[in-house]
Amino acid sequence: MAAARKYGNAYVSFSRPPRPGEVFDLAAARRGTQGGKYGFPDDKEADVDKQRQFDKELEDLKKQLIHMAALAETMIDKAIGELVQRDARVAEKVPAYEQEINRLQIEIDEAALTLLATRQPVAGDLRFIVAATKINGELERIGDLAVNITQNAQTLLGQPPLKPLIDLPHMADLARKMVRDSLDAFVGGDALLAQSVIMADDRVDALKDQVLRELVTYMLSDPRTIERALALILVSRHLERIGDHAVNIAEDVIYMTQGRDVRHPRTPREHPPDVQE
Repeated sequence: MAAARKYGNAYVSFSRPPRPGEVFDLAAARRGTQGGKYGFPDDKEADVDKQRQFDKELEDLKKQLIHMAALAETMIDKAIGELVQRDARVAEKVPAYEQEINRLQIEIDEAALTLLATRQPVAGDLRFIVAATKINGELERIGDLAVNITQNAQTLLGQPPLKPLIDLPHMADLARKMVRDSLDAFVGGDALLAQSVIMADDRVDALKDQVLRELVTYMLSDPRTIERALALILVSRHLERIGDHAVNIAEDVIYMTQGRDVRHPRTPREHPPDVQE
């Protein structure tokens, strides 16, 4: 029958009892050359349990962000749907979604701070948690912008349509896809997908400029259209800002996965700028 002895914090199991006069060699037991198996099962099991718990906490954080992103996407869809369908009932749940996003923002921040304080993560885990806290804020702002769109839509519902809405729904589709792709990149650690989100921002900006030019023409030709045109311009601005927040998420993903900060292109400068006092 196997026997076991404790040496300090180390347990050694023997396939046979020690022979009379045999001197136990801890190093030999470690190598497995003295009929025993050496280890620190208490410490090893505790470390495995801690790592397993830490991994679960990181996964829970990721799931909360995915849920938050899904709510933000739904809010964009409902807000632009109210405008296009001219039906306030389409977006009636947007305020409730906003409250849920605000609740999640607080929970995610608290969870991330707890992980930083108790787990002391390093390298990739640290970048993941930092990115999660920043993405959390970006998603909350996207929710706020969706609420702003519904407010502008309500202004327009009480008045005759100014023009057929073509570019704004297209902008909303692009912005919503950017949000989805940026979160997919975060979940999958996909820097290439994150880069594609950054590149897509130019298309949203171009549509916003096109909407602005067209609506300015309406206002110049008929001052009675000013209120409606300004409301539509604000909607385009909100959609453009949603795209900007998706870009911010994508930049955080690139930092998380590659350790590169791509927020501001660095240009060489021979001399520092003069400081005006």
